[in-house]
Amino acid sequence: MGIINKLFVLSAPSGTGKNTLLKILLKEMDNIEESVSYTTRAPRSDETDGVEYFFVSKEEFEKRIQENDFLEYANVFGNYYGTSKSQVNGILAKNKHAILVIDTQGAMKVKQKFPAVLIFVLPPSLEELRRRLQERNTEDEQTIEKRLSWAKKEIEKKDAYDYVIINDQLKKAYQELKSIIIKEENS
Repeated sequence: MGIINKLFVLSAPSGTGKNTLLKILLKEMDNIEESVSYTTRAPRSDETDGVEYFFVSKEEFEKRIQENDFLEYANVFGNYYGTSKSQVNGILAKNKHAILVIDTQGAMKVKQKFPAVLIFVLPPSLEELRRRLQERNTEDEQTIEKRLSWAKKEIEKKDAYDYVIINDQLKKAYQELKSIIIKEENS
């Protein structure tokens, strides 16, 4: 019996290190591919369209909603974010596992529609999360406060996930993530 391709969902508050963990995972495991989300927010200076996100207009996003193109979507801080069904199905058709990096709202919607393995990454503490967000130097203090408030709400939903990883040491957190993928692909 061969390996059945799976859909993994990785969620974490902004600044927790989920994207760093994912980059390491994608480098090391060639049987997993990230499904790039769509968003209406403006790209940051270090982001490339089609790599971190597909950056689209609000009108384009709403057209895709009408066409039922999203497995899930949400409005977060006034911007839309969504996962394309066709992209996920395309990854699975290539005989790879698909991984989504989405918030808790999206993860719960995906879980209702698709058999997915949900993984939540926790920061060591909210104080450490604040420090990481400030260190990124990409947002003002008011936005950081919004993100911390949102983080508290997301953390409350961690028990709905299949696995929880605390990212206090990157190497250790990565080994846990990799172990989860290996365990799930063999189950």
